[in-house]
Amino acid sequence: MKLDDETIEKKLLHFPDWDYFENAIHAEFEFDNFKDCFSAMSRIAFECEAQNHHPNWSNTYNVLKISLSTHDADGVTDKDFKLAEAIEAIVEVEE
Repeated sequence: MKLDDETIEKKLLHFPDWDYFENAIHAEFEFDNFKDCFSAMSRIAFECEAQNHHPNWSNTYNVLKISLSTHDADGVTDKDFKLAEAIEAIVEVEE
């Protein structure tokens, strides 16, 4: 179920790395080098498969940009925050 803007903003208080715009939550993570970034992406990919929820993301050298939204709900849902939480845990380990 799509969350309203107020609920999203409230939830984002627990996700300081993430912003809400263009109907999705977005984060950008910087790593020491490409290898560390790619390693995090690999671990995130396994988590995405486990949750059956996949990000829009891009990688340029040591920077990973991620956008999360739920396509069939046409907006942000609890699934996005669940995946964001898992991504945060993975990125924290890498840093």
